Amino acid sequence: MPATDFQGSSVPFASIGRSILSIRRDQVHTVDGHHHDSPGGGAAHDLELEVFQKHVADLFVDLAADADELLSLAWVRRLLDSFLICQEEFRVILFSCSKGQRVLLARPPLDRLLSDFFDRAVKALDVCNAIRDGVDQLRLWRQHLEIALAALHGGRPLGEGQLRRARKALTDLTILMLDEKETAGGSILNHRNRSFGRSSKETHHRRTGSGGAAASAGHFRSSSWSVSRSWSAARQLQAIGNNLAVPRGNEVSATNGLAFPVFTMSSVLFFVMWALVAAIPCQDRGLQTHFSVPRNLPWAASITSLHERIFEESKKKDRKNSCGLLKEIQQIEKCSRHLAELLDPVEFPLTEEKDMGLKQGVEELVEVCSALKEGLDPLERQVREVFLRIVRSRTEVLECLSKSHNPE
Repeated sequence: MPATDFQGSSVPFASIGRSILSIRRDQVHTVDGHHHDSPGGGAAHDLELEVFQKHVADLFVDLAADADELLSLAWVRRLLDSFLICQEEFRVILFSCSKGQRVLLARPPLDRLLSDFFDRAVKALDVCNAIRDGVDQLRLWRQHLEIALAALHGGRPLGEGQLRRARKALTDLTILMLDEKETAGGSILNHRNRSFGRSSKETHHRRTGSGGAAASAGHFRSSSWSVSRSWSAARQLQAIGNNLAVPRGNEVSATNGLAFPVFTMSSVLFFVMWALVAAIPCQDRGLQTHFSVPRNLPWAASITSLHERIFEESKKKDRKNSCGLLKEIQQIEKCSRHLAELLDPVEFPLTEEKDMGLKQGVEELVEVCSALKEGLDPLERQVREVFLRIVRSRTEVLECLSKSHNPE
């Protein structure tokens, strides 16, 4: 699929990023439009870079503000919104500079810094593919929850057959979730192999067509470069974060300050990929990665705080062996365990206490099924948007560097 195809996105993120930055750039131009066109960039250029740093900080302060929503589907979607806005503003900064400044993109050390950033970004593409598989795993779990819900919430008096059907669905769900924990990737999804580079309509048709999972698996193994069975999220995160260092003073001066936006986007990319791996089931979810940024940067405090809170969440007794820290996964585990206990063994007729417990459990089941139904498709579209945006930005920078090296 072409990198410019953004159909299916839940929000026009590119427009948001451009509109926010264009407003701020207009403000900057009123301060010093003449200096912005000079080869060195001038005061307006410096102010634009400062505005970008501040906006990144504002986005992550908002993400850190709501403790109750942390790691929920809604929060993860907001995280991806923030990344896409940052990515678009970063792209605009790189390509809105004057012709004199743009020459810097192809000169040391900025060419090396950009190359390092896009190397990290390419590694993030595998994380996006792994997260898509994790979203499919959540869909599979939701199907079992909905089978149980249909049996227990059909609007008619409960019979023994309905209770047994619900218990079987919950037992199957428990086995799937245990398998996900033990294999660190899921026995089913290890056989799937696809990339966001393919059309979503085609993959959806193949997933739901008469060929079933086996045909889909064979297709993707033969024509995609998605994650392999030996792929490790922990190792990939380590590779993304390797040698992520604050630019030195000489690098900042030699790049006319552009080294700092590159470092900022590298750090944001690393954190967002780490948070996705923390929240969503995927292969070898190791979270023991080193993440450290200087406290004096505007966005450092909020991102560091989020990193620490998520890591502390992973150390809690009831989350240590979880296949994902997503809030809805915790709700699935609690709800299915509660209902399974009520239904094992199935005793009919139900006692008044069990009947009340089942009604409460069904209400919880309705809530979690609704959250998954409303949140998973938009989340997948956003992860896909991140994938495509990374591909497009990398292509644009490479084309720009090529033109700089080979001027007409």
